[in-house]
This record gives sequence, structure tokens and C-alpha cells, in this order.
Amino acid sequence: MKTATGAITDVDGILVGHHHRLCADAAFGSGWATGTTVILTPPATVGAVDVRGGAPGTRETDLLDPANSVRYVDAVVLTGGSAYGLAAADGVMRWLEEHGRGVVMDSGVGENLVPIVPAAVIFDLPVGGWTSRPTSEFGYTAAQNAGTYVATGTIGAGVGARAGVLKGGVGNASVVLDSGVTVGALVVVNSFGDVVDPATGLPWMNFLAADLDLNPPPPAQVAGFAALVAEAAQREALNTTVAVVATDAALGPSACRRVAVAAHDGLARAIRPAHTPLDGDTVFALATGVVDVPPSQALPVSLSPETELTAAVGAAAADCLARAVLVAVTTASAVAGIPTYRDVLPGAFA
Repeated sequence: MKTATGAITDVDGILVGHHHRLCADAAFGSGWATGTTVILTPPATVGAVDVRGGAPGTRETDLLDPANSVRYVDAVVLTGGSAYGLAAADGVMRWLEEHGRGVVMDSGVGENLVPIVPAAVIFDLPVGGWTSRPTSEFGYTAAQNAGTYVATGTIGAGVGARAGVLKGGVGNASVVLDSGVTVGALVVVNSFGDVVDPATGLPWMNFLAADLDLNPPPPAQVAGFAALVAEAAQREALNTTVAVVATDAALGPSACRRVAVAAHDGLARAIRPAHTPLDGDTVFALATGVVDVPPSQALPVSLSPETELTAAVGAAAADCLARAVLVAVTTASAVAGIPTYRDVLPGAFA
């Protein structure tokens, strides 16, 4: 039976690429600290989205409404740069067009392509510089870099990310269900809320990080972290967590949307608070359709045949996304003076 390696690319056909610019020695707000992460899909991948934050920055999300016409997604872009960073999707469209991907349109003078590339942004502009933001070349290069290996932490769209008072970044997780279906998640954590409990110094969802062997930090370190959290009201808000969950299950657009809805539970468990008016929390869901799981005989005929599978995939997506949040924060490295989890609570790794 297939086993999960902990990457969204465990879902066959899904590829991930990063590109960023980082001035490692720059002070807060005085240099480049932003990037783009691209998730490429195999042909005929169904897409959906659910937005729960009060301040989203998105592109092509209306297109993913199950009531609308386009079923398939060619790529998803997660990027820094706030609304300016949506320009990165232009470069991904250009790369896809060059590689023959997109909706085929007959213009009367031959076939032309329109790649379908939804996108969502985080607000990271003050970390680097307000004019230092991703362009279309970031998207093009990230697509060009896409592969099955997924680096995490301070990379791609996670370079300028924060997780409450700590450094955020890119995280990744996957699981294989008993049915043989694979579910994976990739997240860019740039949340207003905290991932770590100020009373213990351990992540809220620490049980999902058992393999990280985190230990209760010394009381003095916990007190220091709690003091940082208490001062958080004085810092500038830098918010929005954006994510993609993917599966190889055969799901239609409505079922995919339900998976995206369920996956948000993972954010709410791992980040407190989540989905605030200051965040633009957005989760995309992708289904490549390779694994067909028939409904059980116990399912009432009046229900959609996707009901049981959607429930199982949604629950797994929530756990994967919560786990990916922990990976993002525990693997992040410092940028522009933003402390990492390891900096503030090194005893957790003792």
C-alpha cells in the first residue's frame, strides 16, 4: 500500500515550485523579503475554494464556484506582495501557455489557450519593502522550478510570513487513507493568531507533531514567549494564511468545495484566533480524480454518491492542514529580526 512521505506531492501529478528574493541582512522594512509558491496540477484536476478571512486578496476565485462553468484548474498561486503580488499569476499563465496547458479556445485562426490559475496573497510588504513585491517573473520562475520535492519554512511565498509573534512560512503534510486515497496540504502561514500556546510553549496541536519530538520548554522561556504575545497588540498586523489541499480521489466541484470548507477546521485548530477580520484566510481544494471509491451500500440513495468520500477526505484535509501549519513554524528561519520558534523556545527541541 502507498505510504505518505509528508508532502502534498504525494498526490500523484501535483508539483510545487518556489521562487523568492530575500536580503538576509536587511532590517525590517528595508529590503526584499517576499516570494511566490506555485502548485501545478495534472490535466483534468477539479478545483474549488473557500474564503473565511475578512480581508482576502484573491484572483479567479469566483470561477471556482460549483455553479459556474469551468471545472478544471491548471495551477494555483500562493504569493506574497498583498494585492500587488497577484501579478505573479500572469507569469504562471505564460508558462502554462508555453507548455500547452489551459482551456482550448478556437479563435477562428487556430486554437488558443487560456490557463486557469486562481491565486491568493499574504500581506508581507512591511517585512521587506513596500515596493519589493512579486512580479509575473516570480510566478514564471516558480512554475519553472516545480517538482516533487517541497522545501518548507522560509522559502517561496513564506519568506516574509509571520505566525503571530513568530516567523511563519511554508508547511507541508500528507496522509494515505485506508481506501487508498491520498490527501495532502500545503500552507503559507502568515497569521494574526498564534500557533503556539503561551501557557505551555508548545503548539496548540502538538499531538500532530509527535515526530518532531517537541518537549515542554523551561518556564523562563515560556514566560518570555508569553510576554511577546502580550505585546502583540503593539505590532503592525501582518496577516492571512493561504493554503491548498489536494487529493487523488474522484470528486466533483461541489464535493471539492466541501473539502475546502472542512480543511479550514485545520487552520482553526492550529491557529488561535483564525478567520479574523484582519486575516484573508483562503483554502483551495484540488481533486485529480485518479482514485474512484464507490459509496457503501449503507448510503441512502437520496444522498450524493460522493458524500462518504467527501467526509473522509475533508476530515483528513483538516488534519493535514493543521499539521502543515506546525511544519511551517517549526522549520522557519529568521528574517528581518522576526524571531523563530526555535529562537524563542529552544528548550522545545532539547
